[in-house]
Amino acid sequence: MADMTEVVEQAITRLLPTTDLAEAVLFEAMRYGCLNGGKRLRPFLVFHSANLFGVNPDCAVRVAAAVEFVHCYSLIHDDLPAMDDGDLRRGRPTVHRQFDEATAILAGDGLLTFAFEVLADPATHEDPNVRCQLVSALAKAAGPHGMVGGQMLDLIAEHETFDLGTTTRLQRMKTGEMIAFSAEAGGILGKASPPQRHALRAYAHDLGLAFQIVDDLLDVEGTEAETGKSVGRDAKAGKATFVSILGRDRARAQAEMLAAQAVAHLEIFEGRADMLKAVADFVVARRT
Repeated sequence: MADMTEVVEQAITRLLPTTDLAEAVLFEAMRYGCLNGGKRLRPFLVFHSANLFGVNPDCAVRVAAAVEFVHCYSLIHDDLPAMDDGDLRRGRPTVHRQFDEATAILAGDGLLTFAFEVLADPATHEDPNVRCQLVSALAKAAGPHGMVGGQMLDLIAEHETFDLGTTTRLQRMKTGEMIAFSAEAGGILGKASPPQRHALRAYAHDLGLAFQIVDDLLDVEGTEAETGKSVGRDAKAGKATFVSILGRDRARAQAEMLAAQAVAHLEIFEGRADMLKAVADFVVARRT
């Protein structure tokens, strides 16, 4: 993953526009919100799912960067005072703290729209049908039926008590759909068969839910030094989480079960998906 981080950050640096015009602060904020470390889990999934089908690495890394643009936009907006009001992200001041709230909103908007510009560019894939599929799938994952809808549910959760089913749906939308797209994107690039694409999505949905359960555990058990962000925010906001509903032990057991289930979906690839299997172990064991 460290190697993937370096590759993706080089691509982000290369792709993100710069200017010496008056609006240069916008591009500075976009870069600040993207080039600040992080696990780069989603790009890793894009790259290694694409590798299963022999996709040109230059194409895969463009899609990986586009996914990271959307993910980083979501973090910038998630940290805003109107949302979670976060002060720290990846060990540094959040974008609205480093710049200002209006600039942070525009930086997020810029990253979101630029992601689709990257996907639509012929350099991402020579086949326009593949590019259209990528644009459509990312829009669904990031939009009102995916990440944005999940964020709305997350805000509602501050005022309503959700049961386990609704909490699971919230997290599948807010976190899981983008992770699912990241894994399936390699199959789209490689023109994979429907069973292979289904296996990648099923793997990623279980992986995404395990990831979120561990996030909930880290919000309770972790420290700012470990996680690089503010902790204890869910409890402070009164939100139902997997930990508050299940308790720590049952939540951790559920995460481990989901990770094992995710790995099982990859059997269709007959031993060629070891890197994706290793991610499932990482997701459960991580402290960041």
